[in-house]
Amino acid sequence: MGETPVTEKTRQSEGTVHIGSLVLESGKILRDVSLRYERAGDPLLPVILICHALTGTHQSYGTEEDPGWWRGFISEGGSVDLTKFQVITFNVIGGCSGSTGPASLNPDKELYRSDFPFVSIKDMVNAQHKALNELGIGHLHGVIGGSLGGMQVLEWSVSYPDFMDKIVLLAATPSLSDYGIAFNRIGIHAIENDPGWNGGNYDQASEVKGFEVARMVGLVTYRSPALFTGRFKREEKPSEEEQPYYQVESYLRYQGEKITKRFDPNSYLTLLYAMNHHDIGRGRGGIEQAAARIKGEFLGVGFKGDLLYPPQDIRQFAALVEGGSYHEVDTHFGHDGFLVEFDKWGPLVKHHFESKE
Repeated sequence: MGETPVTEKTRQSEGTVHIGSLVLESGKILRDVSLRYERAGDPLLPVILICHALTGTHQSYGTEEDPGWWRGFISEGGSVDLTKFQVITFNVIGGCSGSTGPASLNPDKELYRSDFPFVSIKDMVNAQHKALNELGIGHLHGVIGGSLGGMQVLEWSVSYPDFMDKIVLLAATPSLSDYGIAFNRIGIHAIENDPGWNGGNYDQASEVKGFEVARMVGLVTYRSPALFTGRFKREEKPSEEEQPYYQVESYLRYQGEKITKRFDPNSYLTLLYAMNHHDIGRGRGGIEQAAARIKGEFLGVGFKGDLLYPPQDIRQFAALVEGGSYHEVDTHFGHDGFLVEFDKWGPLVKHHFESKE
């Protein structure tokens, strides 16, 4: 286990924790597993675990030079207050930001690539549980995450109900809907049928054009029609082609190309398959029985216009949890609401984590 030191200036560090072999939900054994993590705040304070979304990383807080993806939400005096809590974020297994995944070496010292085994959300959480124990952390004050991160939050709360006091679920449902699976299938199909993917043995991610298509499809589902209309306003861009070319098309192409520069297509597929499999009621007698296992103080937050994780489904699940509460955020950002507009819902999370009740 290696860790860079925490500095007084930033109180932020990154490290890698080795957890040995992990028995997966499928029964297969993943050997020599390691998880990359970030730790921010005073290491003597209570711990809040942050779970990242599909293309997120362990760098939720980051540094002044390279801010993390939730930097505006985590700060001294912020919604997750670093004067009261420390935060830990792991890169999930199957990811590509330092944890064991398709881009890692297998026991034969070759890249796993598409031979990386199927991992479930439960596998991700079990790996994090082992990693926390390796770090000497036997209890969490709270756990929070959105989208794929919210799936992990649900699995944490059901698999290890005594491990945390507070739970915040953002933009995720107890199982992924058929509508969500359908959109994921478009992305999976685009990647797996791209000749450049070559069965997972591609030369460069940028050559897998289907990966760009998959990202474009995802982005369209993450935000609302009103936001797209308000932002782009049918603005045309100069083009050498005869056909008209619009700003929204340019945006999607840019984002599609951008993802290939920072993410591994095989990891993207691995995580999409894990999301499709997500159902906390599986093997537990159904979702209602799974909800009955939850002991931590539960807060569910839905975002208006979220196509993938409808707010009403989150509200209904919160009602199944004893003492559970729910809040709906009025936003044009749809599913991506959990990444922005912290002023609308951050105070609610802050109160939930800091409440003594």
